[in-house]
Amino acid sequence: MSLQAKLDAFKADFEAGKPPYNVPRPVIETMHRATAELIESGAAKRAKKAGDAAPTFSLKDPEGNVVSSAELLKRGPLVLSFYRGVWCPYCNMELQALEAVKPEFDKYGASLVAISPQTAPNSRKSVRQNKLSFPILSDAKGKVGAAFGLRFHLPDYLVELYKQLKNDLPTFNDDPSWMLPMPARYVIGQDGVILYSEVNPDYTRRPEPEDMIPVLQRAAAVHV
Repeated sequence: MSLQAKLDAFKADFEAGKPPYNVPRPVIETMHRATAELIESGAAKRAKKAGDAAPTFSLKDPEGNVVSSAELLKRGPLVLSFYRGVWCPYCNMELQALEAVKPEFDKYGASLVAISPQTAPNSRKSVRQNKLSFPILSDAKGKVGAAFGLRFHLPDYLVELYKQLKNDLPTFNDDPSWMLPMPARYVIGQDGVILYSEVNPDYTRRPEPEDMIPVLQRAAAVHV
């Protein structure tokens, strides 16, 4: 089953209010409203895209080690995923799908990392819960997400809903701003230029990990 098919199946159960979710319809409608408004804002169109120079970054992994994009790109291309946090089931399914395809990325010398605004303990939980062999980097205060044009303010009504649901993002991210990155996937070439980008303000939609393979094949051919 494709990643999107899994996401769609989860979404159908979640929005139908099936156990264990039991989510009231007004909650779903509020989430739909926020997604629709983010789509209509055009924010995704302003994010970094293929052909742009990728912002460089140095971020810490869950163990406190600094991971530098410049150092990763010396080894080969970089597959980069921005995600909201371990509290997001759609994000967790995406991370698991990326892990499953990682051996194919390895064939082309590509590094795989994910970036989230969450704190290191929550990133450790991401790695443990999803059985990941690649690092989750903590983007403190969302600075790298902002550099890629992905960071956005949650509307006030969604903040109130998250508070009611006990989804305390300020504590989760150690950031009082109530901001998140739009989910995004990038492939960055060794010259630092973005070869592939997929930014979707609808967090229930994610590209297939296999879509990265032809891009990595072309990148490898350039460096043969």
